[in-house]
Amino acid sequence: MHIPDGLISPQTYLPALALAAPLWWWAGREFAGRVGDEALPRLAVFTALAFVLSGLMLPLPGGTSGHAIGVGMLALIFGPWVAFLSHTLVLLLQALVMGAGGITALPVNALAMGFLGAWTAYLLFRLLSPLQAEFAVFVAVLLSILVSALIVALVLGLQPMIARAPDGSPRFFPFGWSVTVPAILLPHLFIAMGEAALTLLIWRHARRRRWLQAPVAGEA
Repeated sequence: MHIPDGLISPQTYLPALALAAPLWWWAGREFAGRVGDEALPRLAVFTALAFVLSGLMLPLPGGTSGHAIGVGMLALIFGPWVAFLSHTLVLLLQALVMGAGGITALPVNALAMGFLGAWTAYLLFRLLSPLQAEFAVFVAVLLSILVSALIVALVLGLQPMIARAPDGSPRFFPFGWSVTVPAILLPHLFIAMGEAALTLLIWRHARRRRWLQAPVAGEA
């Protein structure tokens, strides 16, 4: 799902940077206020797990790749702001160390996966957990991945409309939404089901150990 450098235009990544920068700043404040010394080693372990999960990439048609994200897991255990910041670190390390994603594409990737993915998982979980907590985990993580995938598909498919050469040819990504939306969403439906099942197992363990900083509604 990473968007690499060279596929999106400055008209896309510069506004994304302007939006992401204050969100990173606020996430840093939330991190400082919420994550104490006791939770920090656990956060490091779960961030490393997210790094591994999102580093297992399956090439997809349309210029991107499919992989688990791990941000829903982070959001349901540590909260959405911490998850956003942690996943941004994952994306940055992958761009610098593995060549996955890119530096100019980092704000778009961080907003699509780290911010929207985390908040979608967290809010859906809070909405559904009064019904049944484990069902809420599965659905929240599954839909959060599909939301992130949809945003990536829309951003890529927008490029031929907003960045063209004088002869009318696309300067960056050449395919429109009719290609990007099905090419990205359909494979990620299966990826999302697998990640939702894995996240549920991890969440159960974290709940038993009382590690949840984003607790179930009604629980202390």
